[in-house]
Amino acid sequence: MALFVERVADYRASVVRCRPGEVEQAIATEVGARRVVVPADLPWRVPGSVVDEGQTPAELDHVDGVVTAAVLGIAGTGTIVLDHGRGQGRRALSLVPDLHICVLYPEQIVAGVPEAVALLNPERPQTWISGPSATSDIELDRVEGVHGPRTLTVIVVDRPQQ
Repeated sequence: MALFVERVADYRASVVRCRPGEVEQAIATEVGARRVVVPADLPWRVPGSVVDEGQTPAELDHVDGVVTAAVLGIAGTGTIVLDHGRGQGRRALSLVPDLHICVLYPEQIVAGVPEAVALLNPERPQTWISGPSATSDIELDRVEGVHGPRTLTVIVVDRPQQ
């Protein structure tokens, strides 16, 4: 978990930690007054959100962000992976809005890429996200948000110690 948090931060993304009963409050705090879209099957309530009904990319570009779940996280690379299953929505949701808030549980975090690949279904679409969208021009000037969210926040839901 510590390595995952460190690597996510290395990518200029944020990590927020909360307890299971605090997920909706953590999401609400991160969303603030922003207008966000959510998958119809997101397991948490997000007051004021817009449910995805197949909005076009142009329509998604007019919302401030998206809140999704993820299928897993990779500690060694600080990557979150979506296979667009329950609570993750379609690919456009994680690629168009400027802010992506993603919720993960510790048991979803694996050590490295080989473990992740072994767990993923190769027949499902996958989106691998390592920090905010970024690219560099020929002079190596970093530009964020050219082809995806400029801001990534990962909410990690800590399980109580047994």
